Amino acid sequence: QVQLVESGGGLVQAGGPLRLSCAGSGSTFRFNAIGWYRQAPGNQRELVARISTSDTTNYADSVKGRFTISRDNAKNTVVLQMNSMKPKDTAVYYCNSWPEVRFTWGQGTQVTVSA
Repeated sequence: QVQLVESGGGLVQAGGPLRLSCAGSGSTFRFNAIGWYRQAPGNQRELVARISTSDTTNYADSVKGRFTISRDNAKNTVVLQMNSMKPKDTAVYYCNSWPEVRFTWGQGTQVTVSA
């Protein structure tokens, strides 16, 4: 069973960057498309970016042009580079497989963007 560990969150000022990392244990991690999801208080969890096993990427309109997702299969990691951050990006960020959530959710990493 793949275990997911998200890291890199924190407090950042609007307009600033932040880099999140998702580490997946187990050999099956690299054979799955992986998505970064986020959940803000009172909102449902939403997909913000995803990357296929062949490195095809896709982004939610709200983050397009600001966020970049990448993966390193040798390290079993998926990175989300977030630039030009906005207060509405404030949420707990999680990673998991896409389109089907196959792995147990990790703890997530809190991202807070101050105005």
